[in-house]
Amino acid sequence: MSDQPLRVGVVGVGNISQQYFEHLPTLPGLALTAVADLDVGRARAVGAEQGVRGVSVDELLASDDVDVVLNLTIPAAHAEVATRALQAGKHVYGEKPLALTTAEAAPVLALAEDRALRVGSAPDTVLGTGIQTARAAIDGGRIGDPVGAAVSWSAPGHELWHPAPAFYYQPGGGPLLDMGPYYLTSLVQFFGPVASVSGSATRSTRERTVATGPFAGAPIPVDVDTHVVAVLEHANGVVSTLTVSFEVWATRAPLFEVHGTAGSLAVPDPNRFSDPVSIATADDREWRGVPVSAGYADAGRGYGLADMAHAIATGRPHRASGELAFHVLEVMESIGTAAREHTVVEVRSRVERPTLVPADATPGSW
Repeated sequence: MSDQPLRVGVVGVGNISQQYFEHLPTLPGLALTAVADLDVGRARAVGAEQGVRGVSVDELLASDDVDVVLNLTIPAAHAEVATRALQAGKHVYGEKPLALTTAEAAPVLALAEDRALRVGSAPDTVLGTGIQTARAAIDGGRIGDPVGAAVSWSAPGHELWHPAPAFYYQPGGGPLLDMGPYYLTSLVQFFGPVASVSGSATRSTRERTVATGPFAGAPIPVDVDTHVVAVLEHANGVVSTLTVSFEVWATRAPLFEVHGTAGSLAVPDPNRFSDPVSIATADDREWRGVPVSAGYADAGRGYGLADMAHAIATGRPHRASGELAFHVLEVMESIGTAAREHTVVEVRSRVERPTLVPADATPGSW
């Protein structure tokens, strides 16, 4: 195992980057060395804030002091930046989705395999104590044999809070590709890969405008479905339902529940790391809290990259893997196909469930 930290270069210093910058200094096995952006001036300003070089994307990819590229660009650029990073001999860890399509994503994984490099992908929120404790309860038989799960995430639309939300309504965005990865990655954590999907989708005629920031009042073209409903059959026989929407002003629908032969589990928001888990059993149908029993404690964005750094150093598989992200991307792509063609679509890829994160784990271990 190498004692040298993995040197990190960030490409894309937009809204999400601040969450990574907050945690990177605390994560063992990682050392931030450079940041880059299409707006080089912004990269220099952020670099000065972080005490590292702010450079162009080309300069970062050519840098000798960058071992892994943290790809925080918009979804449409994910595959291109990942490919360029791998061609430059660097590992890559990116925000979700892995790419806009599986056709874009497959060559990225093939290139990484050919170059013996790692590809990782968000979400790493599922490695926190919330989803991992829920998984430990399921694996431990607390609700008997799992039968089904129900997910319902909704909001009126990201334009109400995001200062530059247009990309959420372009290919690579929408509620499915934006929020779906959190829930689908959790479902794969719980039950393993998805074998087939069916679904329906629509978009409203509502005119959307930016509500805050320098672009307030600007119209937003909508080129994606904004309300998606899907039924997923996992390879192990569990059936999950998924509803994600940018069309809901208020709701009382449970966010995430798992039901088994001996009880039900209220799963916390997988967009967060450490919210509590609750259980109601066949013998006691009152909701009770489940003590934390697994997951990285007090985690934040960047833990998936730290887990990958430790995996590289020790030779083990990393949990927030490109293969898992590819499977989730294929599931989402298949939901879109099922909705358009009004049919059941088989999901061809298969992926192993990542290993559980033990309760005493730190990002420099396990």
